[in-house]
Amino acid sequence: MRPRRPDRYGRRVDTTGVRQAYGAVATLYIELFGTTGHVHADDLALIGRHLTVRTGPVLDLGCGPGHLTGHLRALGVDATGIDMVPEFVAHARATHPDGAYRLGSLDDLAVPDHSVAGILAWYSLIHLPPPDLDGVLAEFCRAIVPGGPLVVGIFVGDELGAFDHKVATAYRWPVDEFSARLRQAGFAEVERLTRLDDETHRPHAAVAAVATGG
Repeated sequence: MRPRRPDRYGRRVDTTGVRQAYGAVATLYIELFGTTGHVHADDLALIGRHLTVRTGPVLDLGCGPGHLTGHLRALGVDATGIDMVPEFVAHARATHPDGAYRLGSLDDLAVPDHSVAGILAWYSLIHLPPPDLDGVLAEFCRAIVPGGPLVVGIFVGDELGAFDHKVATAYRWPVDEFSARLRQAGFAEVERLTRLDDETHRPHAAVAAVATGG
């Protein structure tokens, strides 16, 4: 068997397993979550507030079916959707033919240093084991321009820990602890939005930060 290449930041997450798990349920996932109608209006407003302020390319990382990439493009943003699941990228290209979508990974964005105006990572970090998060955030900081916005959606809890997500193991973060990881990677939090769980949604936070350039 051909050995896997060593990842730039020592990734330990089973990306192959996560990719295959999402591929296996792609049709159902697209049906359940594949439009902005399934995104809370407050979240859409936060995304728009922070990712429309600068000109230049914006990356929607872990874009899934491409609905938020399309939303950003409708707001005039030069957004590109990136996902590691071929089924999602194929759907996004077919559904949003005027958009730009490609296969890629979170830990190697394949862009020059400080060439990206902003990044959206909407629930795309939830499957990263905590030791892997810092390296991925470092890659984001490498790619983004100083002062550029990063918007992240995460599951939250009183303590950091794993839980049985319907597709693959995921992680809850105390928001303050997640914000500290952002700060360590070179970002400064500028806004957060949290919601408690209800009958259909887990506790959630949307965090907006800017690259400090430090």
